[in-house]
Amino acid sequence: MPSPALENEPQHTTEPPNHPTPGLSKMGLTAWIALLVLLGAELMDMIDQSVVLTALPAIQESTGAGPDAVQWLTTGYSLPVAVGLITGGRLGDLYGRRRVLLIGTVVFTTASLLCGLAAGPGVLIGARALQGVGVAIMIPQILATLHVTFDGHNRGKVFGLYGAVMSLANVLGPVMGGLLTEADVFGLSWRPIFLVNVPVGLAVLLLGRRFIPESTVKNAARPDLAGMLLSALALVLIVFPLSEGHLHHWPLWCFAMLATGLLALGVFLRHQRRKQNKAPLVPLSLFRGRQFSGGTAAQLLHGLLCGLFFMTWTLYLQRGLGMSPFHAALAFVLLSVGELAGATLAARSGGRFARRLPQAGALIAAAAMAAYGLQAAEDQAQLTLPAMTAPVVLIGFGLGMVSGPLADLSLAKVPHENAGAASGLFNTAIHLGIALGTALTALVFFATTGGSPDAGLHRDAFVTVLWWVGSLLTLMWALMFFLPKHTENRAD
Repeated sequence: MPSPALENEPQHTTEPPNHPTPGLSKMGLTAWIALLVLLGAELMDMIDQSVVLTALPAIQESTGAGPDAVQWLTTGYSLPVAVGLITGGRLGDLYGRRRVLLIGTVVFTTASLLCGLAAGPGVLIGARALQGVGVAIMIPQILATLHVTFDGHNRGKVFGLYGAVMSLANVLGPVMGGLLTEADVFGLSWRPIFLVNVPVGLAVLLLGRRFIPESTVKNAARPDLAGMLLSALALVLIVFPLSEGHLHHWPLWCFAMLATGLLALGVFLRHQRRKQNKAPLVPLSLFRGRQFSGGTAAQLLHGLLCGLFFMTWTLYLQRGLGMSPFHAALAFVLLSVGELAGATLAARSGGRFARRLPQAGALIAAAAMAAYGLQAAEDQAQLTLPAMTAPVVLIGFGLGMVSGPLADLSLAKVPHENAGAASGLFNTAIHLGIALGTALTALVFFATTGGSPDAGLHRDAFVTVLWWVGSLLTLMWALMFFLPKHTENRAD
């Protein structure tokens, strides 16, 4: 019997299903289409986080982008997402999650077209930032809709699929970037990596309008405009100097901007405490639950290590080992095989192992990172793709076991009326982490390479990165002790 929230033509709903939904195998065609459209939109959003990675050398050659522009091609996307996700979640609660999702899709699709047409790094970075704005509007609606629509046994499976999509996106982006750049479709070099979003975005618009159920919060209050401005100001003032400081040899204005950002963050938190009974941007009561606060902190570290690892890995493969974009893409395929295996294991478990599953994944990934670091340091320029297969697959396997269970366990006890804000906060954590991780490359990677094309410098810098990432995985494992041992506790 199909889920009551998805069985009929989408309608305005303010209540979650009254009983657990059945197994996915018993869902009707309409339900499957709605689920696939939501997961497809998530996949499109997340792919564009990493699609530029294997195309970076080609973009540099085509547009003349320097090391600072290379960083901002990723940070310029992640920062607007981190700044806008909480606001996007609240807008969905207020005006309808399906409606806001479709608006975000229009923004994202338009920005993707502008990216594909960009002639210089400045225009490309601006279009990437507009993509980030679209994603900030879209992503909270996806997770919130899944949260309020599915329950019971179905919930674990759906979030397992969500984790599989997250894992697939982390790797499919670089693979697509490498393959499309190498193929040089119609002589467009790297541009098809963005232009491919246009037909996909149109499909999400048409199918989403027809099949995704609408949901809002009854008597939702107006957005907290002051909170939006303060949170955006604090994040920009913190991330910008971290990204630019190394390039300018850490002048005084970087430290002044960081201090101002921390001050703005303090003002924002004080403002939110005063607004708790008047529809705040961030319901601070969410953080009283140890599993949400601990899970969100783990998600922040997850984004941090992804932002640090994936950008430096593609530069290591192409600049340090001399691989082509196609062969670098094959390395990401190896990692994707491991990620999909780990995510599949998580999906099949249906939440039975609670925190033990993502914790095991974090430890497996950390051990594989250490093994990869030893291998890269020993073999230097002689390291081949077949030789690195075992540690790379294990890294992917461990990371694949984390995403879905971490989201499920972190949000399990969130009341449905706070689903939008909670999903916005949770997704903000990973995107803020990615922005900070990308900024950290200036200190951990580019400080060693200095923008030089020298292969040896790139190899040495990447080995350092692997030890950093392994440490972050260990800390993420420790934070997961805040997650529950069992999964019987769900939101009312």
